[in-house]
Amino acid sequence: GKIVAEGTPDQLKRQIPGGHVRLRFTHPDAYRSASDALRDAAARDDEALTLRIANDGSQRALRALLDRLDAAGVEADELTVHTPDLDDVFFALTDSTATLPAQPKEHVR
Repeated sequence: GKIVAEGTPDQLKRQIPGGHVRLRFTHPDAYRSASDALRDAAARDDEALTLRIANDGSQRALRALLDRLDAAGVEADELTVHTPDLDDVFFALTDSTATLPAQPKEHVR
């Protein structure tokens, strides 16, 4: 084995990208307005009426997002914050595509 990172769980989580906010809407007009207001930052799911916005979940980042929605006069029906967990850290820090060196095979006769 090899140590690939050290730190507290929170320190390690902050090193990993992937945090996001998910906004869900029940009314298509509100969804479209939010999508327009966040056009440069949101990944859309038109069927589920949800937007996914990269965000580290900090108070400052959430406030900026909510300020943009307020300025557009839009309110989401549901807001969830996803921050990387220790599984995300593990998978990001270990190369899942790496293969172990081939071991010589024993021939049995």
